[in-house]
Amino acid sequence: MLSKRAKYAIKTILFLKDRPEGKPISAKVISENENIPYKFLENILRELRTHRLIKSIRGSEGGYVLAKDPSEISIAQIMRIVDGPIALIPCISEKFYEACAECEDEQTCRIRKMFAEVRAEMVPILERPITAMDKEA
Repeated sequence: MLSKRAKYAIKTILFLKDRPEGKPISAKVISENENIPYKFLENILRELRTHRLIKSIRGSEGGYVLAKDPSEISIAQIMRIVDGPIALIPCISEKFYEACAECEDEQTCRIRKMFAEVRAEMVPILERPITAMDKEA
């Protein structure tokens, strides 16, 4: 399940994407427009800034803007920053692989096989640039 934190991070990036290029938006405006609790949003903004998806502009007209072109940002990237692995079970994660403690043989595990199929279908969709979302609506 997508965490609330990841959902808020995605909403924040999409909100910033839709703003006029280069015009900073305050955390308060983002919080109010996207219905994200302000204190929760501050932590998300810090994390997105640390990973260089957004940057902050200081001053009275300051706020947040995207640090990258929207065509270089994907939902998968945001999810991995906020929540870590996208895979539903750790043994199929490409970036955060961990063997399942209870599994005796990954090659014959039916659960692993099914979730590998789910991941194979899901990840390419999540890795599309966020700009592709506008074309799907």
